[in-house]
Order: sequence, then C-alpha cells, then structure tokens
Amino acid sequence: MRNKTVADSATILSEVMMPMDANHYGSVHGGTILKLADEAAFVAATKHARKKVLLVSMDHIEFKHPVSVGDLLTLCASIYHVGRTSMDVEVKIRAERLKEDKTVDVGSAYLTMVAVDQDGRPTEVPGLILKTKEEIKKK
Repeated sequence: MRNKTVADSATILSEVMMPMDANHYGSVHGGTILKLADEAAFVAATKHARKKVLLVSMDHIEFKHPVSVGDLLTLCASIYHVGRTSMDVEVKIRAERLKEDKTVDVGSAYLTMVAVDQDGRPTEVPGLILKTKEEIKKK
C-alpha cells in the first residue's frame, strides 16, 4: 500500500441549486449543503483509501453567506490528516452567483471518514504525503 499525496484524492463537486433544494424564500437548506459536503468527503476519502468508507463525524461547519436557488455550489474536498483507519477531510464551499458573475466563500466543513473491510470493521489506509507548507500547517 503506497502513501498518497493530498492531490491524489482532491475532489471538486459542483451542482446548480434548484427550487427543490430550498425553502419558500429561495434560500438553500443547510441540510442540502451538508449532504453535498458528505458526498464530496466520501469521494475524496474513497479515492485515498480505495476502500469502502463511512462518515464518522462532522466536526465543524460554518456558513458565512446564504446560498440561493440558481447559484452554482462548488465543494472542494481534500484529505488533510490520516490515521491508521481514518481520514480527516476539509471541504471548502463556494457559491457562484451566475447572473452576477460573483463568487462568495460560503464556508467550510470538517469531516472524519473511516475505511472498513467487507465485514464492516475498520481497515488500514495509506499514509499521507504532505508536500506544501499549507498542507503541513493543517496537519
């Protein structure tokens, strides 16, 4: 099992927010954004481990700006720390106001994923190679 870099599992997920994602005021539900953060973290962790992964915790999420129907929501997920069986994933969330040609930093979420074997028991994952000063600082 070879160690992997942060870039090896970096994931970008983009989705246009539709009326079904929002309340009657046109503001996207926080739960919709949380679901997408979970999906982005799932992909990044799966790419790193190449095994089945499960969400263990969502430690912190912050919403700095609202997201509206018609916005393009983009979530960028990357592994920033790896344990024996777990992976910590940072998900940065941005919204592009398509008609305004404006992008806002919506916030970020921090999730922990664990790799499991076919019996559902935690299983070892590759180590993480940190290359940049920013990557080392997050550790």
